[in-house]
Amino acid sequence: MSVSPLSKFVCRAYQTGFKLVMGTDFFNWKEPVLLEGPGSIRKLPELVKSKGIGCVLIVTDKGLTGLHLLDSLYEELENSHIEYKVFDDVQPNPSIENIEAARDAYLRGGCEAIIAFGGGSPMDCAKLAGARVANPNTSVRKMRGLLKVRKPLPPLFAVPTTAGTGSEVTLAAVVTDEETHEKCPVNDPKLRAGYAVLDPELTVGLPPHVTSTTGMDALTHAVEAYIGRSNVANTEDFAKKAVKLIFDNIQTAYKDGKNIEARGNMLKASYYAGMAFTRAYVGYVHAIGHNLGGFYHVPHGLAMAVIMPYVLDYYGEAAQTRLAELYDIAGFDATGLTEAQKAQGFIAKIREFNAAMGIPEHIEGILEKDVPTIAQRALKEGNPLYPVPKLMGFDECMALIRQIGDLK
Repeated sequence: MSVSPLSKFVCRAYQTGFKLVMGTDFFNWKEPVLLEGPGSIRKLPELVKSKGIGCVLIVTDKGLTGLHLLDSLYEELENSHIEYKVFDDVQPNPSIENIEAARDAYLRGGCEAIIAFGGGSPMDCAKLAGARVANPNTSVRKMRGLLKVRKPLPPLFAVPTTAGTGSEVTLAAVVTDEETHEKCPVNDPKLRAGYAVLDPELTVGLPPHVTSTTGMDALTHAVEAYIGRSNVANTEDFAKKAVKLIFDNIQTAYKDGKNIEARGNMLKASYYAGMAFTRAYVGYVHAIGHNLGGFYHVPHGLAMAVIMPYVLDYYGEAAQTRLAELYDIAGFDATGLTEAQKAQGFIAKIREFNAAMGIPEHIEGILEKDVPTIAQRALKEGNPLYPVPKLMGFDECMALIRQIGDLK
């Protein structure tokens, strides 16, 4: 079953209206206060203190505390006489219960602000814990969707330790509902951090497979934003910068994790991609990936990397011009190529990069019996919100999921 003419009209009308709103300054789209460069994490406590904050909750995970990545932050907080509490129980793909536990830690500690330290999971947990602090009568489930966070969060300082999610600048957070096995996106400008730290030294210890999949996650953000129909103002420029930086640096960062320049460039690329998609939005790569993650706990970056070329293939001519432009922007040899060949070449380069970094062509473990539910939930997430180049129907979505899972 493809998309009916009426459904197409409703989706496109919704997206047009939303684009007009996102193109205004109604949501105060200023960039966060940014600290960047090697060692910039040590400057964060001074920034926190300048805001009159005396106690912070650090939201992170035990993997990062075990690696002692936060030691310099602890030291400088103590030197600045700022009290801190640590919540390091963040789970991969944080659940509603996990977020409530972080909120309780904030309230018990008498905290005044939150430092989110880590990858996408600590960022999402910190954002939604802050949203619950500010909105005690609104459950996480009621925040699901668009513009459901009523009151502003406590001050939020974001310190990414992976170059992928761009969560330090986005309006999005994703929570896993363990009861329904769904990943539930919450989208609201109030979730954006006011302050961010891009310190490449914090990413030096990332394993190669995390470097690759988080980097491809950032590429997905940039590509989906650029080829979608809701680009506004500077989102195209941010997306172009991100694509160029990723293709120039991801393999170096993957092969030589101690290369500070490549690490720094990947962090900036992730930041740019986040700035692009937080206004221009994503597409079916994310809609399908979120729901595969909800069903099978597939790591988000891995899902994005595997799914992206299949969805770009599906868009076909609808995305051809934009993908051809990205082929040129990435700096690949375009001598004698037609627009169609460049578009196909861009998708081929994604598959090439995936293969070179050990990312598989398919996601294992997808069950045929789950395909209809995954497709239904993916389309519920994607339509009418995501301004994709080509709308997808139920049968088309199921066929794509079968391709991704290599189901015969």
